[in-house]
Amino acid sequence: MKIDIGIDEAERKEIAQGLSRLLADTYSLYLKTHSYHWNVKGPSFQTLHLMFENQYNELALAVDLIAERIRALGFPAPGTYQEFLELTSIPSKPGVPNAESMVGMLIEGQEAVVRTARSIFPFVKQVADEPTADLLTQRMRVHEKTAWMLRSLLEK
Repeated sequence: MKIDIGIDEAERKEIAQGLSRLLADTYSLYLKTHSYHWNVKGPSFQTLHLMFENQYNELALAVDLIAERIRALGFPAPGTYQEFLELTSIPSKPGVPNAESMVGMLIEGQEAVVRTARSIFPFVKQVADEPTADLLTQRMRVHEKTAWMLRSLLEK
């Protein structure tokens, strides 16, 4: 059935493609954060273990919201590791870094998600896609705050 929400198909497709990149970044950051939760060690173990758990739980909810918005626009949401690997801007590095490096890489990941969300925003605003604009605003707010909290851990 034809979708008639006041945004034409080509515009919805462009938004869905941007949201697919956001979904891939969010899922990649989720995986990285969850892995760090499992593997962190050192004097800050308890603090980081709990912080990472809160962060990956929030990211798990976020991927669902982003995927559902893509579907509401009438397009399939990417859902394979291969698709995410092709779409994400967050690098995947093998091995287990030390706790301080984990925090640094998560800051980079949080900021990458913000940049991806921000890159989509002008077009979303141009076509008056308020639900997507709201989603992007919420995601940027969460990731900017999380990056700030992580950066605070590294201050001497």
